[in-house]
Amino acid sequence: MYSFKTASGAPCATDDVIREIVAFINAAPEREHRVIIGTDSQEFHDHTADFVTAIVVHRKGNGGRYFWRRIEGGTFHQLRDRIMREVMLSLEVAKVVLERLKKESISSTWSFEIHADVGVNGPTKLLIQEVVGIIRANDFVVHTKPDSYAASKVADRHC
Repeated sequence: MYSFKTASGAPCATDDVIREIVAFINAAPEREHRVIIGTDSQEFHDHTADFVTAIVVHRKGNGGRYFWRRIEGGTFHQLRDRIMREVMLSLEVAKVVLERLKKESISSTWSFEIHADVGVNGPTKLLIQEVVGIIRANDFVVHTKPDSYAASKVADRHC
């Protein structure tokens, strides 16, 4: 389905990502976990952009693991169009991952959320309501900057 990489850059198929997430959560069933999806993009001088989507599994108070993928996204002349593509990529991956995780035997409490790379400061401030509305309309919990580390820190690291 999708091809991801581990934090160290080793290739990892979607099935492997799901197995790793389940194993990580089940290794500490007494702890609370969050599975988070976030996408960031890098625009180039010719207005093309690459997009990096991160899947983060976070064990509250005790670290986490992540997986990422990069895709070429085409040409974008407006910031809004690029941000909307980030949102759509996050939603696409989130739906697949959540559907797969619901079929697994997970022995711990876990939540699922999407982190959007928009915030109240900077050029994306005008897009917050629209982005949050789209993600919530798809039944996902959403976080924006400064709390959207899966997008603004993890995915950004590989842009």
